[in-house]
Amino acid sequence: MDQTVTESPDELPTDFIYCCGAITEVLKFGPCRLHSGNKVLFLIIPGNPGVVGFYKTFMQTIHSMFGYKHPVWAVSHAGHCAPPDSMDMIEDSSSAAEGDVFGLNGQIEHKLAFLRKSVPRETRLVLVGHSIGCYIILEMMKRDPELKVIKAIMLFPTIERMAQTPQGKVMTPVLCQMRYVAYLPVFLLSLLPEGLKTSLIKLVFSGIRSLDQAIVQPTVGLLSGDCAANAMYMGGQEMRKVLERDNETIRNNLEKLIFYYGATDHWCPVQYYHDIKQDFPLGDFRLCENGFRHAFVLDTGREVATMVVEWIRGDLRT
Repeated sequence: MDQTVTESPDELPTDFIYCCGAITEVLKFGPCRLHSGNKVLFLIIPGNPGVVGFYKTFMQTIHSMFGYKHPVWAVSHAGHCAPPDSMDMIEDSSSAAEGDVFGLNGQIEHKLAFLRKSVPRETRLVLVGHSIGCYIILEMMKRDPELKVIKAIMLFPTIERMAQTPQGKVMTPVLCQMRYVAYLPVFLLSLLPEGLKTSLIKLVFSGIRSLDQAIVQPTVGLLSGDCAANAMYMGGQEMRKVLERDNETIRNNLEKLIFYYGATDHWCPVQYYHDIKQDFPLGDFRLCENGFRHAFVLDTGREVATMVVEWIRGDLRT
C-alpha cells in the first residue's frame, strides 16, 4: 500500500512516501505533483547522510534564481529520515530486505524506482549529486540510459577509491569493523530530549561562523537512531564498493557532466581532479577557488547554488 504524508504548510514542503518498501522523504520546491506539462525537473541526490533538509537553502536558491519556473526536488536515501508517527521505517520488510534497500546498490535502485513512480518519463532532468550522490547518478545513467538528462552536476564527487582518501582511511575501520560499537553512542543520543539534542548540535557546529540554521533540525532528526545506523551501514558499503572510476559511463555521457572538486577535500583529494582531467581533456572539470568545504550545505549552500545556476542557465534556454 502506497502511503503519502505531507507536512503542514508551516513545515518544510515535504512528502513522506514508501519507495522500495522503505521510508523516503522528498523535499519539494515547486509543484508537489508532476504531469506531462512539467518539462524540466531539478532532482537533488544527496550525500551520506542522505537527509534532504540539509539542502533546503541550496534548493530554494536554485528555485528562486530560475524565477520559480522549474520544480526542484530532493529525494532522501532510503531510511535516512525519521518517519512521521503514522508510518514505520519499513512498510514491507520482505521487499526491503530482498533488495538490501539500505545498502549502496539498493539506494541506486531506490532512486530509479522513485523516478519511475513519481516523475513522468518525458520529463527532462537536471540531476545534482553531492558526494556519494554523484556515484549514484553515474550508476543511474548507466543502468537507465534512456533517462532524459540535460545535465548532471557532480559536487565534491566521491566516485572512486574512497577508502584510499585521507578521510576514508580514518572512517573505513569505523564503518566496516567497528560499526556496531558506534551504534551505542548514537542510540544513547537518540534517547535525549529534543531540546537537549538541539543544544548539542548547535554546540558541535559553533565553530562554523556562517552556519546555515536550516540544517540544525534535520541534524536533530538524524539522531533518531535508525537513521544514523542506516547511514553508517551505507557508508561501510561505500568504503568497500566505490573503487575504480567508471570511465565508460563518464565517456558515454561526457557532454552532460559537470564536475566540481574541492581544493581541500579529504574525501576526494585534488590529485583525483588532476587524474580525471588528464583522462578526459574535453570534459568539464572545475576546481573550487572559493574555499568551500565538502559539506557545503553547512554554510555555503546559497553560494554553491548560485554557481550551479550560472553553469546551466544556457542549457535550459534550448
